[in-house]
Amino acid sequence: MGCALSAPASPAEDYGSLSLWHATADDDWTPRAALGGDLEVDVAVVGAGLTGLWTAHYLAEADPALRIAVLEAEVAGYGASGRNGGWCSALFPASPDTLAALPRTDGRPHGREGALAQHAAMRASIDEVARAAAGEGIEAQLAKGGTIALARGPAQLARARAEVAHARAWGRDEDDLRLLDRAGAEEVVRAGGTVGATYTPDCAALHPARLVRGLARAVERRGVRVLERTPVTSIAPGRCTTPHGVVRADVVVRATEGYTPRLPGHERDVVPVYSLVIATEPLPDAVWDEIGLARRETFTDHRHLIVYGQRTADGRLVFGGRGAPYHLGSAVRPGHDRDPRVHARLLATLHEMFPALGRGAGVRVTHAWGGPLGIPRDWCASVGLDRASGLAWAGGYVGDGVATTNLAGRTLRDLVLGHDTDLTGLPWVGHRSPRWEPEPLRWLGINAGLRATTLADAEESLTGRPSLVARAVAPLLG
Repeated sequence: MGCALSAPASPAEDYGSLSLWHATADDDWTPRAALGGDLEVDVAVVGAGLTGLWTAHYLAEADPALRIAVLEAEVAGYGASGRNGGWCSALFPASPDTLAALPRTDGRPHGREGALAQHAAMRASIDEVARAAAGEGIEAQLAKGGTIALARGPAQLARARAEVAHARAWGRDEDDLRLLDRAGAEEVVRAGGTVGATYTPDCAALHPARLVRGLARAVERRGVRVLERTPVTSIAPGRCTTPHGVVRADVVVRATEGYTPRLPGHERDVVPVYSLVIATEPLPDAVWDEIGLARRETFTDHRHLIVYGQRTADGRLVFGGRGAPYHLGSAVRPGHDRDPRVHARLLATLHEMFPALGRGAGVRVTHAWGGPLGIPRDWCASVGLDRASGLAWAGGYVGDGVATTNLAGRTLRDLVLGHDTDLTGLPWVGHRSPRWEPEPLRWLGINAGLRATTLADAEESLTGRPSLVARAVAPLLG
């Protein structure tokens, strides 16, 4: 059993070494030209991840006359958009109860209708990603097999049943989310200790770096300028300041997600929490016959400390999860992308779930990586435009961003163009999350919460009952 836990290469020298996805993208990662001096445009987008590129795509499609520039500190797809777990799902980080309680512009809550509209928009976004990618000739290796969330023990099964009951209370039927018994779960995937599962068809596995790099090429074909190696050092109404010049724009869109705390004035808007991932070598057909995932379903289980996985188009198993510490001062550095202890725990969890991977000589892990995701204080993603200042934003996806970025891009299109649409009336539009606590309080609180989720899973393994620790910290963890 091998695990490639090599030291990270300098991103400026070798972007292809950042992850499996970067190594296997249909792109050589040669940086585009940086900003060459002051520039004036109609819309300046800060960040060339999926949020920024979808926004540029839909704006350029709707109004080809718009002058649009996307400013990126590294290269398009450098961050979470190019190195996530490859789930394009209808998951939204805030519950329908939270969304229903968010206020409209008139102060009244969005209510049940608004929460259901948000969920419907998320479901539709998966198919829109597939449609738009195909329309632009992007081969993102997308397969809409859905997601199975395994229940591996009585406490997890209780949570699975409660999730389905909650979904039914919100009018979601079996075509949206259903409970599986053990036999039903094993028809999809065979993992140790499974006693049941939930299944939703609303997820596609894909190759995220192929999607984001293809989208960068697509917006350039539509006349958008993608300026790489151009870090934005500050944002203000009508302008973005960079080391290479000032970009003036009627609208400035902040699409920086986990890197947001680097911007002056935004240090406490979100916290960057690292999620780490490993990938195996391509597995033999005989191993896949034992494991399942024949339709490339994505998978997780109902533990507290999140794990996630997919079967790639070339037959690898990609598996990731939380557990890396939050770094004091919201620090984001290349050295944090790899944590041998966390990667080793992911590998041990993968073996425990799928014993077939450890038989004989074992299966080799070829890639290990990670990166920061953005978490707002109330765990509720948001999108909006302040018309008075011309400052727009989207983010706070809490790791559920691949489809949500597409919804954000279409929503920002409508907001920037001044169109009143169903999308601009969704509950997350215009929402402002409270700011995180100052240091060292947030370092203490976030890392205590991460430890608590690990303890909660250990407690449930021992007792077989829902964790008391998890119940105690739930209000702090969204």
